[in-house]
Amino acid sequence: MEIAILILVIAAIFVTRSIKVVPQQNSWVIERLGKYHASLTPGLNFLIPFIDRVAYRHSLKEIPLDVPSQICITRDNTQLQVDGILYFQVTDPMRASYGSSNYITAVTQLSQTSLRSVIGKLELDKTFEEREIINAQVVAAIDEAALNWGVKVLRYEIKDLTPPKEILHAMQSQITAEREKRALIAASEGRKQEQINIANGEREAFIARSEGEKQAAINNAQGEASAILAVAEANAKAIEVVAAAISQPGGEQAVQLKVAEKAVEAYSSVANKASTTLIVPSNMTEVSALITSAMKMVQSNKA
Repeated sequence: MEIAILILVIAAIFVTRSIKVVPQQNSWVIERLGKYHASLTPGLNFLIPFIDRVAYRHSLKEIPLDVPSQICITRDNTQLQVDGILYFQVTDPMRASYGSSNYITAVTQLSQTSLRSVIGKLELDKTFEEREIINAQVVAAIDEAALNWGVKVLRYEIKDLTPPKEILHAMQSQITAEREKRALIAASEGRKQEQINIANGEREAFIARSEGEKQAAINNAQGEASAILAVAEANAKAIEVVAAAISQPGGEQAVQLKVAEKAVEAYSSVANKASTTLIVPSNMTEVSALITSAMKMVQSNKA
């Protein structure tokens, strides 16, 4: 009985040492007699008990690494406190196991030195404007060295840039002055545009008034011309009618009668005025003859 139990224990030990189940997105490094043998992939794997052993276990997931805050010196000799976060991934489990004693520490230290180098090439104002460039340069510097460690650096992000209080106060004052300057410029541009709009409005109004006056003058002239034309046509029609009447028998005598009547009326109105002076025309005899002929024509008409 004891022998059976011993055999079962030994069998269980052999099974546990020979069968390995690797989780998804993980890789285990196997050493055979102290030497690298293979990297186990996710799933069921078999080992030789007491000869093969799991030396390292690596996660193949993307790992976020918080890089400690540090003081960097800019190109214009300004201290700047910078902290960031680094994202990397193990791509070669064998190199990650034997390329460095601790690849996480190596990546952290290299990211800090690379960041100081990049910040030292820029002035203070540029560090706030060119974060993407800083991130890209840090990733390029780390990724080149991390290849020997079986690590792929995916990206680096600056979380915070903190200048000294004095510099921060000066920057805030500068920003305030710049905003006030922009406000004044905007106000002046507004006044300028207002004056332009007023001038344009007055010019357009003057043009509209002048066009209205011009059209009114044209309309008046056309109305007067139409009136004159209508009067002229009426006079012409009247003259035609008179001429037609004169051409009829007795027309000339009728005209003479009408002229005599008008002459008599004219002299009567002159004589009836209060003035004591009466001007007699030199051709009074002609008028008398005209009246005499008119009287004869009236008598003949009665007969």
